[in-house]
Amino acid sequence: MDMAVFNRFSRTFLPGEVIFAEFEPGNTFYFIQSGRVELVKLIGDIEKTLDILQPSEMFGEMSLLENFPRSATAIALDVVKVLEFNRKNFEILMQGNPQIAMRLLKMLIKRIYDSKRRFMTLTLEDDHAKIADVFLMLDETQIDVDKKSDRRIFRTSADDIAHWAGINTTQGRDILNHFAAQRRLEIFPNKIVVKNINDFTRFVNSHRKKR
Repeated sequence: MDMAVFNRFSRTFLPGEVIFAEFEPGNTFYFIQSGRVELVKLIGDIEKTLDILQPSEMFGEMSLLENFPRSATAIALDVVKVLEFNRKNFEILMQGNPQIAMRLLKMLIKRIYDSKRRFMTLTLEDDHAKIADVFLMLDETQIDVDKKSDRRIFRTSADDIAHWAGINTTQGRDILNHFAAQRRLEIFPNKIVVKNINDFTRFVNSHRKKR
């Protein structure tokens, strides 16, 4: 999507600058043009990284749509350039640029789903279950998959899986190697093959029921 038409909504944040803080009221959301943004949330007494967002991703949309306080803290990791939308200019955008607004709205809806789905993973107490649930989350977004087969191929890396699970990469690799030793998956340089996705579904559900 060409976002140049929205440059009048542009803002810049410096590395380490807090864009917004968890629990504060919010009436804006952001579209990243350049730089990375870290989302951090307090879970119990531990501060956890929810995500590291890249250019073309959005954040902050839940407070705008639901009038809830911010559910996480957003911190600029680099010099970050964003487009900042509030309720008023978003409504103007919807009315004046319906085709572009519809594409933006679809991105927003996907972002909301991704955020809620990833939170389900992060609230699991067992790290093995978190890793398994990442594969379930990724499988939900795959389109051209033969659902008659239990075998799944994921074009991703061990480090990416650990990142999505909210654990460090060393621990993530250890868990993946453990699953590989159990013959539940195979690890390749450019892909990970899960031999039975339904096995991971049962595994994750058993840990959710225990919580």
